[in-house]
Amino acid sequence: MPFDPDKDKVLKKWQCPETGLVVTINRYDQGEAKVQIGPRILKKKDGSDRAPVKAGRLTIEDILWLYDTMDDIKDELTDLQRPD
Repeated sequence: MPFDPDKDKVLKKWQCPETGLVVTINRYDQGEAKVQIGPRILKKKDGSDRAPVKAGRLTIEDILWLYDTMDDIKDELTDLQRPD
């Protein structure tokens, strides 16, 4: 069965204001909700968003922001899990 982009849903999104790192919770069709780290959305000089780029290696700023956001991510992911 081929990949269908219409079945790929972003359920929740966080973005680090300093580094542009994006973390999302996604679900494909009726599958399990999963966390994705990246891409990174940087700003142009005029303040508008550039095209997304790979997250690449994480800086200490990324790690500290991820650490501060982790409880919210964990709570959201837990709420989205379906009982067996």
